[in-house]
Amino acid sequence: MKIAIGADHAGYLVKEKIKNFLNSKDIEFTDYGTFKEESVDYPEFAFKVANAVANDDTVMGILICGTGIGMSITANKVKGIRAAVVNSIETAELSRLHNNANVLCLGARTIEPERIIEIVVTWMNTSYEGGRHEKRVNLISKLTGL
Repeated sequence: MKIAIGADHAGYLVKEKIKNFLNSKDIEFTDYGTFKEESVDYPEFAFKVANAVANDDTVMGILICGTGIGMSITANKVKGIRAAVVNSIETAELSRLHNNANVLCLGARTIEPERIIEIVVTWMNTSYEGGRHEKRVNLISKLTGL
């Protein structure tokens, strides 16, 4: 598994925390920025990560901004992306089990800092259930053309 990771200024410190965790577990990742805490425009980073995931099915994405919402909206405009805003271990698991989310969107300002790594671990370690959910996931692509 490879991870494409990106954040805006609000998510920068959380991104660095996640990168430290990934390094400690020898999980390969590419950091698409930002590389500073100064204000930046989140769509640029969401688009870079979403394209990396869309163009390589061995890559999963993690995006962090203040709420995760802006990142999710942007990432979901890229064909093949199923970005989910997650705020708990339960929603991390369900986003993978039922929705086959390939991009995790986190809110640096909305999630307790001590939960971030637990959420990331749960999301990365949960596999898509398929079955009854396959029809729905495929219908999303059919209806949206994405």
